[in-house]
Amino acid sequence: MTWKQMFTSSVGKKLVMGFTGIFLVLFLIVHVGLNACIWAMDNGVMFNKAAHFMGANVVPRILEIGLFAGFFLHIIQGYMLEMQNRKARGTAYAVSYGNKGSKWYSRSMALLGTLLLLFLIFHIKHFWVPSRITGLEPMLIDGKEYHNLYGEMLVVFENPVIVAFYVISCISLAYHLAHGFQSAFRTIGINNPKYTTLLESVGYGFSIIVPLAFAMMPISMHLGWVN
Repeated sequence: MTWKQMFTSSVGKKLVMGFTGIFLVLFLIVHVGLNACIWAMDNGVMFNKAAHFMGANVVPRILEIGLFAGFFLHIIQGYMLEMQNRKARGTAYAVSYGNKGSKWYSRSMALLGTLLLLFLIFHIKHFWVPSRITGLEPMLIDGKEYHNLYGEMLVVFENPVIVAFYVISCISLAYHLAHGFQSAFRTIGINNPKYTTLLESVGYGFSIIVPLAFAMMPISMHLGWVN
């Protein structure tokens, strides 16, 4: 398969979706682990140190470029596949089988993806832009200044509307992962019957635990469960 076919053929688009999806799953693992530092109950010291490490070192910054590229490819190819599938179907089926044919969330990946795209835009605006471009008030830790991203989170999550939006986005992420996790591995060829049950179990567990952890972060800050 040529590079052109990777981005234009149906099989190529699915492979790009699969590989970028797995890459983004790995990103979620790192991101949820870093953000979990807010529960260290140390006024954000551990979290700000971890966030500073990710923003101040060369390797994470290079990976950040790859992350944005991964998001871009995943989103673009996702929309292209959706349009391709709609065009191929032409008209709706005469009989709708509902969840007997497939789960509703597997048929709604474009909608869930669009909600997550909106969330990504707001998330970048709330945290990435202030920490990377416009700057944040410094926090003094062991005589060294760190961007107080923890303090920014406290301010942002004072707004209950923003908290509700983040929680809804995490629910969308859960359903997106419930289908996307397994689909990504099947696309790249990991479809052995011996591992299907294990892969499904890991996928469903991941789609519950990670979004739930993300959702609890704005809730914890809004309700004052962290200090």
